Amino acid sequence: MIPKIESCHEIALRGILSSSTTVTKTDYEKLAAFRYELRKFLHFSEQAAKQHGLATKQYLAMLAIEGFPGRNEVTMNELSERLQIAAHTAVELTDRLEAAGLAKRTPSTGDKRQVLVRLTRLGRSKLEKLAGLHNQELASKGALLLKELTRILHP
Repeated sequence: MIPKIESCHEIALRGILSSSTTVTKTDYEKLAAFRYELRKFLHFSEQAAKQHGLATKQYLAMLAIEGFPGRNEVTMNELSERLQIAAHTAVELTDRLEAAGLAKRTPSTGDKRQVLVRLTRLGRSKLEKLAGLHNQELASKGALLLKELTRILHP
């Protein structure tokens, strides 16, 4: 089973709440500033995916597939966990990726009940372009996001 990954908001709240039982105006301001920088990055990501003909969830699914630790294929359960979506939603998303020629299902050799999803050459090509854009955005603006997170975790 894959351990639950804490969201940035959960980490930030844990950082705030562990330092005191009362949330102050300054705490709210720090969290709001972090959320603002995070939202700007997410907005960039949504627009970049859209400009490349993808829905945001399609980009995120492709990233989850290719970026899965130790391999470049995932089960439906792994995909739904990584995206924090219901299993049937992961299947529908995979259907759309497959229809667009971006992903392909293959039966698992280890467990015949499982289906593995991997990107096609076209899918990897699109993902590479988008990931490059995301890396550039993080290189230019990621310091602001890190600064705000650091203010929350290390007051």
